Amino acid sequence: MKQVVQQIGGGPVRVIDVPSPQIGPSEVLVRTEASIVSSGTKRAITSLAQSSLLAKARARPDLMRKVISRAKVEGVRSTVNMVRGRLAEDLPLGYSAAGRVISVGEFVDGIRVGDLVATGGAGWANHAEFQAVPGRLCSVVPPGVSAEEAAFSTIASIALHAFRLANVEVGSKVVVQGAGLLGQLAVRIASAAGADALAIDISQNAVDGATSRGIPSLTDDGAATTNEILSWTRGRGADAVLVCAAGSSDEIVGRVPELCRDRANVVVVGDVGLGLNRTPFYQKELTLTFARSYGPGRYQREYEEWGVDLPVGHVRWTEGRNLEAILDLLQREALTVSDLITHRFSIESADEAYAMIDQGSDTYVAIAIEYPSTPQALPVSNSASSSFDAQNVSNHSPLAVGWLGAGNFSKGTLLPAFQSAGFDDFIAIASTRGVSAAQMATASNFKSTAAKNSDIIHDPQIGTVVIATQHDTHSQLVAQALRAGKNVWCEKPLALSEEEMLRVMEALPSGGILAVGFNRRFSPAVKSVARALPRAGSISITYRVAAGAIPDDHWYNDRRQGGRLLGEACHFVDTASAIIGDNPVEVTAIGGERNRATLLDDNFSITLRYPNGSLATILYSSASGRWGKEYVEILAGDTRAVIDDFRSAKVNSRTVWKGSQDKGHQAAVRAFKEDILRGSSETTEASLSTSWATLAAAASLLS
Repeated sequence: MKQVVQQIGGGPVRVIDVPSPQIGPSEVLVRTEASIVSSGTKRAITSLAQSSLLAKARARPDLMRKVISRAKVEGVRSTVNMVRGRLAEDLPLGYSAAGRVISVGEFVDGIRVGDLVATGGAGWANHAEFQAVPGRLCSVVPPGVSAEEAAFSTIASIALHAFRLANVEVGSKVVVQGAGLLGQLAVRIASAAGADALAIDISQNAVDGATSRGIPSLTDDGAATTNEILSWTRGRGADAVLVCAAGSSDEIVGRVPELCRDRANVVVVGDVGLGLNRTPFYQKELTLTFARSYGPGRYQREYEEWGVDLPVGHVRWTEGRNLEAILDLLQREALTVSDLITHRFSIESADEAYAMIDQGSDTYVAIAIEYPSTPQALPVSNSASSSFDAQNVSNHSPLAVGWLGAGNFSKGTLLPAFQSAGFDDFIAIASTRGVSAAQMATASNFKSTAAKNSDIIHDPQIGTVVIATQHDTHSQLVAQALRAGKNVWCEKPLALSEEEMLRVMEALPSGGILAVGFNRRFSPAVKSVARALPRAGSISITYRVAAGAIPDDHWYNDRRQGGRLLGEACHFVDTASAIIGDNPVEVTAIGGERNRATLLDDNFSITLRYPNGSLATILYSSASGRWGKEYVEILAGDTRAVIDDFRSAKVNSRTVWKGSQDKGHQAAVRAFKEDILRGSSETTEASLSTSWATLAAAASLLS
């Protein structure tokens, strides 16, 4: 399918071919019929993308702090590679669209296949022929409203949310700074609600255009315009000002107090400079509010991704209900939008629309992207030549690879490890959203991209399937691939519940080699220490992990993904077992009080007992890892060994290995390849034992 993207590191907007997206249980797959370009958002993205690294750091100091923190824990080289990979990624553009529903996730209510829906959300409602959109960000379009009109709903919801935050009433005087698309929508929405609204703008062209559409507008000439507004408000000043302009100048918001009455409300919507002079705001006791996008629920994973609605009795106007309100206004013709469209481009030539914006012209207001009107079959794959063509068959090699997942770890660490291990026949790749798969395919010479995971699992050319998707999909995909007779590499964790583990165990006899990405047992530090330890008697291990704190919106705090114990501590369980040389027979765990019922505690300890009486204690902490993330001390009789963050290993104070941090990724994949060629695995049983032990630790933590 066609999709509009721009590289994060800079460069022109492009229209590229990507696989169609896959939907989750709380999402809806939509065939796009219309989308609207937000020129203000586009300018902000382009400005940041085309800026230098120093300028990016100044613009997003929060991200720069994360990069520095990561470098202290993971090392400079790894962090630099991560940043470079991130800057090379393609960012999907667009967030306000409409189209026909193709399929509906099992947890979505009120939407059926064939419905025309308005869609919203950056990263979801993109300029693309197909969209995978959360059900909460889809609203069924009422009769009489066209797809093109409905495509304005999300952008209009921004203006509606700002109007609600202004807390105005029928007859209130509202000034809208900025007569662009958002400003004109804001004036019309305020008028539809019974307020008296007008727009001001420093651009004469923008004012003339708005006036020609019946939108009251004034050219902002400073004092003269202020006097006109005072006259219009009977000398009192505006009850509210909505700042819908954009620009780095502080003068935009600095101008606001002159326009306001005493104790007026000011709502900032656009990206503007905020070097404010406190005095005029203080003297009029103005209330300054910043609008967060489309309304309550925005940026909340529970609402947008999990589909958990906010109670209407407590939050009347969520972002989803704002979409509905805009559609109702359109149906009643209380809000008109069609006359705001000044330009139309087909999806194939959408890059020309963005080129026009880059030229700095102010002759456009709304730019509509048009899509083929004839319903299309959902594409299943994409390649330079016909996918799965007989001429492209690679002799059905067991080492021919199909890849699921194109996240940062997948492309930055795992794929280079496979390439280094000698895997060189990469057949196809799939990812949830498609864009990342297309980029990874181009960069790493995959022969094709696939629209669905099942396309890869059942492709007869593929002998080995690599699973690097979200944690909650692992067991199902592993079972499917094993039943299809494939060799499988699955990134940890293998499963998040006993039921999921049983699913894998049942499928295991059908497939080839199963490897789980427990790479640390293959690291030179672990191997060097294991060789030096005496094998007689018990071993005691203390494994300290300073993993660092994560923000509340981190995906590890998504209860569906199992949390940090199931998702990461399995690594340390496996490493301890590799050092001891056996599988644990008893597991206990204790943790803090944070979210214990959902395994989201990020401070806990796990104790493992082994058949010969060996013990291992894993202390996992959210403390800073600036002194090294992982520190392992091993005691065996008179022998003491220490592994310091996989940068060095000592036995009785003698250094047995030292070098750049090496957690064993490449060695693990080389062992996987050897297992495939040999037809048997020495680590599958250990990986299964580690997975069961980690589940036992989770059960102990919850008991």
